[in-house]
Order: sequence, then C-alpha cells, then structure tokens
Amino acid sequence: MIMMENAAQGTMGDTQTAAAPQTAATTQKRRRPTAKAAPLSDHREGMDLSLLFEKYSYDVNVSDQSIKSYVNMRPAAYPASYRRTSNKMFSKANINIIERLENALMRGGTGKKIGGHVIRTKGRLQGKKIKVMHIIERAFDAVHTQTGDNPVQVFIRALENSAPIEDTTRIRQGGTVSNIPVDISASRRLDTALRNIATAAIIGAFSSKRSISQALANELILAAKNDVNSYAVKRKNEIERMARSAK
Repeated sequence: MIMMENAAQGTMGDTQTAAAPQTAATTQKRRRPTAKAAPLSDHREGMDLSLLFEKYSYDVNVSDQSIKSYVNMRPAAYPASYRRTSNKMFSKANINIIERLENALMRGGTGKKIGGHVIRTKGRLQGKKIKVMHIIERAFDAVHTQTGDNPVQVFIRALENSAPIEDTTRIRQGGTVSNIPVDISASRRLDTALRNIATAAIIGAFSSKRSISQALANELILAAKNDVNSYAVKRKNEIERMARSAK
C-alpha cells in the first residue's frame, strides 16, 4: 500500500511538472505582440525629399547677387535643422531659407504698437515648429492658387523687393548724437526682409477674420510685385528714405 501511494504521488508530481512548461508556453503565446518602430527609410519611402512639402521645386532664380550667397536652397521636404550650428559665425547662411522664415514666425509678437495696437501672439507660435510649417505650407498653396507660379520663386522675389540697401546708425561726437547713413550687409538685408515679412503676417491676422496663412500669402504676393501696400516694402522704403535724409 505504501509503495502504491508513493508511486501515485510520483506520477502526480510528474504530471504537474510536465504541465508547468505547457502553461508557461500558453501564457507566452497569449501575450500581445509589441509594435516595433519601423526604420527611417520606411517612413520616407515614397517621399520626394527634393521638393518643398513634396510639391514645390527649389529650382528658382535669385537675381539679387548681394543676397544670393545667403539664400540657402538645399532641398528638403520639411526643412528643420534645429540650429545645431548656431554658435558658429555666419551659420545662418547654411540654413534653408524656408526654415529661416519658420524661425522668424516663431515669435511672441512685435511687442510694440503698430497701427494703434500692441501686436502679440501670446506664445501661440513660440517653439511650435510643426505648426509654423503647416502655416507656411497653406500660405504657399494659396500663393500657387492665386498666381499659378512656384511659391518658392514668389517668396524669393518678395525677399529681394523688401531687403533695404541703406540704413542709419547713431554716432556720438562729443555731446552730440547724430544719425549717419550706412550700407547694410547682405546678411542683415536678408534678416530685415524675413523679419518684416513675418511681422506683416502677424499684423495681417491680428484682430482680423483672415488666418495667419492667408495674411502671409497676401504679403508674399504684394511684396513680390513690389506693391506699396506691402508692409515689408513700406518698411524698406521708410528705412531708405531716412538714410537719404541723413546724408
């Protein structure tokens, strides 16, 4: 009897031991498979990285030789360098010109009165790179619809027409402070044009039914035509007028 009981217990133990791996295997089979991140090449498959927003060509003409070396047209579908080389001198010349427009739009407003209003965006665009990309993409789509031209070429013409050639600076002689005219470097000309175009878009959408993308598209079209109704062209004419009067 004792031998039979020991044999039965041994048989039950072997059965439990054999069943344990089967249960673990069943548990492993029932686990939900985890999703693996696809390689970067899979995400970019089918994308034409040589076109801006996969739509518009970078093959444009820059007629202003002064700013031509600072207008970077390196092909990129969605330009974003995160300013990794911002501590290097003249590093802005290596940044895509569309990205420089994005950086000019990512601001908290002008912070001063323009047309009797203090223009502020209350941080709605600060640091929001993807949001600004979509704004520029919608603006370029509107430019292409209204003009039928490549919006990148329209943008370049707007920069050329809104970049001032002369400016004034203050000097102190003894106890007298006076303004004298000075020539503007090519880098500063481009910076001024980008800043004025971005400011025009913010002003055009401030207290208005127009969206900021519509205001940006309108400003680009007016500046490309060298229209006096363009804010950037007005600022350029005002800066050059003050420089002429200081001579």
